[in-house]
Amino acid sequence: MTAADAVGVLTRRDESIATITLVNGKKNLLNPAVMNELHDAIAAADDDQNVLSIILTATGDMFCGGLDIAEIQNGGDPAEFATALVRLLKLMPQIGTSLVCAVNGDALASGFSIACACDFVLAVPESVLGTFEASIGIWPMIAQVPPLQRMLPRHALQNIMTGVPFSADEALKFGAINKIADADCLQQEARKMALAASGAGSALRSGRQSFYRFVDLPYEEALDEAYHSFTAMLKSS
Repeated sequence: MTAADAVGVLTRRDESIATITLVNGKKNLLNPAVMNELHDAIAAADDDQNVLSIILTATGDMFCGGLDIAEIQNGGDPAEFATALVRLLKLMPQIGTSLVCAVNGDALASGFSIACACDFVLAVPESVLGTFEASIGIWPMIAQVPPLQRMLPRHALQNIMTGVPFSADEALKFGAINKIADADCLQQEARKMALAASGAGSALRSGRQSFYRFVDLPYEEALDEAYHSFTAMLKSS
């Protein structure tokens, strides 16, 4: 897809790092077209053998304000929005390329989910991160899933049930992000993290996929799966 064809996502590759940027207006809101384009951009970068890390970021002062609720209220099909969001969030742990999220501003609702679904997250100091749906009488049914995978349930529930997002300091304390970085060095710090995340080289693909597979398995079952993956990895090297 060329820049002229882009709906709300642009991709740029610099050596082994692909940077995927949300460019959908002031709040970088998500609709089915944008989410499907983001899905396809991540999948394309993952398919590129020269790409070892992906940086996900956005333009402007907000990373992502979540779903475009106004579009739904104006006749958009909620099922199409949900389908596109679930499809995107399912893809992110399945790829073999590391995912670094550079949160350049607030990451709210489904925008927070996307950040949580990445391997590493950096955020600017003034950002707030979390769901807000409960504060307007809606439950973040889909948006709650990635935070529950990343944070302790009690911390995740603090945000999900109250609808009060975390400050960057709270998000760091509670495990939603890895690092706080000033805006003028956010991309540089994200690139450093992306390069570090690709240090495993050819082992990265199977290793990352095994991590997300094992984290959901019972302990003994994970060890059995790890045994087979370990022996297969060394036999193929």
